[in-house]
Amino acid sequence: MKPSQYSLLTLAIMACFPLAAQQMPADDKIERIIVSGSRVIESIDEIPASVTLVDRNTIEEQMLVNTQLQSILGLTVPGLSAATGTSSDSGQTLRGRQALIMIDGVPQSTPLRDGALGSRTLDPAAIERIEVIKGATSIFGNGAAGGVINYITRRPGKGELQARVGASANMSLVKAEDTLGHRLEAAADGSLGKFSYVVTLAREETGLQRDAEGDVIGLQYGLSDNKAQNLFTKLAYQFDGDKSLQASYSYYESQTDSDLVDVVGDVNTGIKTYAVKSSADNPLKGEPQGPRGNHNLMLKYTDEEIFSNTQLTLDAYGQRIENVFFFSPVLANPDEGYDGGQSMIKSEKMGLRGLLNTQYQWQDVEAIFIYGTDLLNDVTSQPLLDGRMWVPEMDMSNRAFFLQTKWVIMDDFVIKAGIRDESIALEVDDYHTLKLCRKADQCSVPMAVKGDTLDYSATTYNLGLRYTGNSLFSPFINYSQGADISDIGRLLRTATVADIHDIRTEASIIDNYEVGFSSKLDALFFTFAAFRSTSELGTSNVFDEKTGVYMPVRAPQKIWGYEATADYEVNDTLNLKAAYSWVEGKDTETNTYLDGKQISAPKFTAAVNWQPLDNASLNLTYLLVGDRDRFDKVNGKWVGAQAPVHSYDLLNLSASYRLGQLKLFAGIENLLNRDYYSARSQVYTYSSYNTKALGTSLNLGLQYQF
Repeated sequence: MKPSQYSLLTLAIMACFPLAAQQMPADDKIERIIVSGSRVIESIDEIPASVTLVDRNTIEEQMLVNTQLQSILGLTVPGLSAATGTSSDSGQTLRGRQALIMIDGVPQSTPLRDGALGSRTLDPAAIERIEVIKGATSIFGNGAAGGVINYITRRPGKGELQARVGASANMSLVKAEDTLGHRLEAAADGSLGKFSYVVTLAREETGLQRDAEGDVIGLQYGLSDNKAQNLFTKLAYQFDGDKSLQASYSYYESQTDSDLVDVVGDVNTGIKTYAVKSSADNPLKGEPQGPRGNHNLMLKYTDEEIFSNTQLTLDAYGQRIENVFFFSPVLANPDEGYDGGQSMIKSEKMGLRGLLNTQYQWQDVEAIFIYGTDLLNDVTSQPLLDGRMWVPEMDMSNRAFFLQTKWVIMDDFVIKAGIRDESIALEVDDYHTLKLCRKADQCSVPMAVKGDTLDYSATTYNLGLRYTGNSLFSPFINYSQGADISDIGRLLRTATVADIHDIRTEASIIDNYEVGFSSKLDALFFTFAAFRSTSELGTSNVFDEKTGVYMPVRAPQKIWGYEATADYEVNDTLNLKAAYSWVEGKDTETNTYLDGKQISAPKFTAAVNWQPLDNASLNLTYLLVGDRDRFDKVNGKWVGAQAPVHSYDLLNLSASYRLGQLKLFAGIENLLNRDYYSARSQVYTYSSYNTKALGTSLNLGLQYQF
């Protein structure tokens, strides 16, 4: 039976069970701990770095309006660029660099060929919380130049079988025609003796997505006529008080299958790209785009005391990803009969990790030592669906040893220090680059490239200090490094030399510096952080007019900025939140600003949560994206990702009401029907990217807990 058939059948069966999904206890101690900062459980208050925790309540509130994780993250994580309004997170950087997206510590991003689809790997119904560690880090290995976004999945239940089922429908309030979509979800958890489990299933279908003028939004990474489904299950067995075994599996797909075609506009003319029905004169080309079957499997064994004061964690994981992209005329080669093409990123990962956590206490000093090894094999390529190979297969073997230490002195000072030694071998066979023609007389020059094994090694360090003795002022200072060889595939596919060793594939070491503080005064909680990161070799791009190809540029980079957040609990029924982030960056070799693919415009968010009744809530979320204008036109036109960003704002509203075990909810996205382009749509001058954002849309639904 196909996964899609299984998901639908299981949803139908689950809906008949008298069950209810487990809710995470509303306990401050639980809500203030994370595992991503050091790979073991620790309190946020003791971490000498910026951390954002998006808890389950916040995820559920945001899902009343929009279930796209990219949108949820853009509204709740300071320092992360605003959402693009599409399936792609290209341009949605964390502090100006790419973040590594993970599920329970397993990488979902494809760093060797970054397709910017990492955020769409799991349905939010399966997520307990999201942990975001900001700044370059080598704690989890390659791809974390900007930090880590870790989706922590739901926990197996304890006690009797419980479940939740839900259904919702959404539509455009600007022009309702053909916009009706729906969502079904179910979840169950419980335990039988030493065995416990959790299962979540979700299926969502969208209708046409319309902008504030009622036109269908363009299809490049579009979400019109999108069908997404996710099956997630986690099983656990407790052998005794110390030893346990856990297995989890996730299947995710999200395909956009539409009979629409784009009417292509242009940033320079101010004409938007929108979609219309295909016709004989303008036929539909290509296969459905999006993840077409991503699998994640993980086994985890834990012994709470393998020997005195030491915990052992062993986990093994496997992953298979197939992300299909849109049909592009840029992939044409008239000499071979191709009027375009459609690519797919294929990635298979297998990993094994061992971690020991040893704790000691000496008078007023508590010491924690976290040490172990990571083994990873990542095989990634980017073929075209017509059989051509755009990015050759890259076979990476990664071995790393690490030691992280944490020292708590007199309960008031926390010192964290660590080291990671990384060894990477990347094997690429001989290959040919493709001849690609933007126009009949504008083609790239194909190259025969001699492959080989590229070897990388790096030792990176981190050191941080935080004072926790006074909640009125808890300052920290932090230095961390990350080793990054991300998007090697992009360098290989644009090679202009005959030997792989002549391509600038060197690893980049990112140095991250941060200083900040948190302050709690009665019901007000405030944080501030300023940061600076440097790298000897960043990767940007420049347009080659002769070949029509955007060529990668390796050059040193400097990125800096700051963030501030405020959380004020007015009373038991009213809570106010606000955040502001600003980031800037330069190519230090030429002293020129970095483009909008890396550096986002300033972002301000605010949220109001009001509970007028014990069983009712009302939520307002506000987003303001500011201006960024750093570049001049070239020959009278904006080029690359250098067009200016003009400010825009967005207001979302949601409400819920609970009647016993039944919850009714409604959400409105873009309440004021703002007519705007997202920041990425404004800054990207590439063909078809200048699509407008979603107009006013309504989401209505219910959930029932048994």
